[in-house]
Amino acid sequence: MRSAGGNECGMWNAERGIAVRGRSPSDARLTFRILHCEFRIEWPPLAAIRLRRAPADPLGCSVKGGLRSDPEQWLDERHKRGLAGEEQAIRYLLSRGCHIVAHRFRVGHAEIDLIARQGDLVTFVEVKTRRGTAFGSPLEAVTGAKRRELVKVARVWVDRFGQPADIYRFDCIAIVDGKLEHLTDAFRPGWR
Repeated sequence: MRSAGGNECGMWNAERGIAVRGRSPSDARLTFRILHCEFRIEWPPLAAIRLRRAPADPLGCSVKGGLRSDPEQWLDERHKRGLAGEEQAIRYLLSRGCHIVAHRFRVGHAEIDLIARQGDLVTFVEVKTRRGTAFGSPLEAVTGAKRRELVKVARVWVDRFGQPADIYRFDCIAIVDGKLEHLTDAFRPGWR
């Protein structure tokens, strides 16, 4: 295949998730994913094949987060407060022995804030951060429509990354003025 901008060739194997790119078939970079980790092999090798792991997230997430822009450029304080609340929830879950699998896992416009794993237990976590309780508890904001949206995104994650022995749970974390409240098994979906 030729790209419009030059003589770079590339192939994509959708079944295996392998991309090969380079200036010619003998000069290529092979990119593939194994268990959420991206690896690159450059060809021809200088001394040996160089295998590099993609850099890890400093908060312990092994899947790329869903942030699409730089938080430093955000103008709305509510967005910054929400991200700070999610980071506080990540620290809380890590202190409880959970491994954060994904942060802001997106499917279309819907997302799950955090996906955590502790052994065979996979927890889908919705984080709600508020300044105060003037408009009610943050947990009241997880309505039936929001629950259905979370279940749809969770089904996609289970189809892509789930394992047969996994047990799934939906939790909510409410943060009001920096005080964290964790509601385990907040709701149960009707999936089969």
